[in-house]
Amino acid sequence: MTSQSKAKELEAMAVKLRRHVIEMTCAAASGHPGGSLSAADIITVLYFFQLRYDAKNPAWPERDRFVMSKGHAAPILYAALAEAGFFPVSQLKTLRQTGSSLQGHVDMLSLPGIEMSTGSLGQGLSAANGMALANRLDKRESRVYCLLGDGECQEGQVWEAAMTAAHYKLDNLTAIVDHNKFQIDGPVERIKNLAPFPDKWRAFGWNVLACDGHKVPAIIEALGKAVKARGKPTVIIAETVKGKGVSFMEAKPLDYHGKAPTADEEKLALGELCRRGEKSS
Repeated sequence: MTSQSKAKELEAMAVKLRRHVIEMTCAAASGHPGGSLSAADIITVLYFFQLRYDAKNPAWPERDRFVMSKGHAAPILYAALAEAGFFPVSQLKTLRQTGSSLQGHVDMLSLPGIEMSTGSLGQGLSAANGMALANRLDKRESRVYCLLGDGECQEGQVWEAAMTAAHYKLDNLTAIVDHNKFQIDGPVERIKNLAPFPDKWRAFGWNVLACDGHKVPAIIEALGKAVKARGKPTVIIAETVKGKGVSFMEAKPLDYHGKAPTADEEKLALGELCRRGEKSS
């Protein structure tokens, strides 16, 4: 568990990252704000508490690796990378513009700090497996983290990768599911129900944890338990709200899956986040 002051610092950073997401997607007039906002607290804890990296040396061999399997949530990853010093914050508003390195889905060849190109859902966990196996072969203590969407977990490749990770006992791998319960076509349980979700992961040989994906101390505690797990990979099912932090997005999560707010909505959203930021400081 982290100190109260550190938790407050991370909560304030999460608000800052959410503001970036709103400003970026509005500047681009496109993008995926809803799933970026639901993952904001998870990404904040990873990049500003958990991960070992060197922004000035992104290829540092001993770094931890992070794979954003739900690659359409690129805005929240870009926001974290910029605030962590991988590239200038001023570059964020070039999202999806012609010639920009900030593509609509993450591209490992476009920006420093991105470990894997993703966007075609279901592939990230397989890549994370490869990184975890490589770390073991190289006798490195580095860990690998992979963020999946819950709708993404309807993909068969996710479960092939889950079976592989358990077979090789990849206890240096932690998967995190952004369980916001909505995908582009509707509620996840209606499109293709994942229940009993934790039991599926257990049946595939994983250590299963759960947490509130919007409470910083809870995320930190779950990640700490994952590091201590031995003999099997860990999945953290993080309960989240799509559009978290902006009331009108939370109320209509499907409307903002892949659509940017209007200029008027941007003002409303930034105003709400500003007030949240004041409470976190």
